[in-house]
Amino acid sequence: MPRFAANLTMMFTELPFPERFAAAARAGFPAVEFLFPYDYPVADVTRWLKDAGLKSALFNMPPGDWAAGERGIASIPGREAEFHAGVDLALEYALAMGTPGLHAMAGLLPAGADRAQHRAVLVDNLRCAAKALASQGLTLLIEPINTRDMPGYFLDTQAEAHALRNEIGAANLKVQMDFYHAQIVEGDLSVTLKNNITGIGHIQIASVPERHEPDEGEVNYRHLFRLLDDLGYQGWVGCEYRPRGKTEDGLGWLKSMT
Repeated sequence: MPRFAANLTMMFTELPFPERFAAAARAGFPAVEFLFPYDYPVADVTRWLKDAGLKSALFNMPPGDWAAGERGIASIPGREAEFHAGVDLALEYALAMGTPGLHAMAGLLPAGADRAQHRAVLVDNLRCAAKALASQGLTLLIEPINTRDMPGYFLDTQAEAHALRNEIGAANLKVQMDFYHAQIVEGDLSVTLKNNITGIGHIQIASVPERHEPDEGEVNYRHLFRLLDDLGYQGWVGCEYRPRGKTEDGLGWLKSMT
């Protein structure tokens, strides 16, 4: 059975962020992930992980001005210096926390923008970031995100993400496959997973269409978990869903499927 990591940005939100680590551990999770740790000193986040006996599975590089609606800057012309500074900051946190992989968000494509120019910036930035992370033994991740939830996001299909990965050719560049996003945009999850398993570095889950616990909706997670085992997937499966109610009350799926 896959190894599950609780996403503390979306789960246990009935508690303040620092208290979610212990709550995840009490619920039986061996690891956690979250969008961003940068609102807190790295020493504090590291201590919360250690005190709870948890591993850090994943977090995102700085995304630009999130509060103003930015969703990453890796493909944004003119923001290259900011992106590289964000790589350095993310590495500082990841090395202290023992995080094996970092996600670089591509960003939003403005209306009328030159997509080819944005793609060229993205390729150059990812090459540089992959090299920086490789020097520390870390994995760089890119994630296709559905444009229903995030209109205008530059990268929205698994096929495009793997094309970028192959073009860049860095051994430590992998694709993050969120079954929720992939089902909304493409479907055909089992075949896509089989065809690309060697290039997938992180999995995330949620029900479709409501993004709740993975025990309802149109995706057969029991089947997908078996398939991950059959394919020998060794990475984490991040539970990036919005609980229907109190987080602990919705964890029956974890017991029934493991």
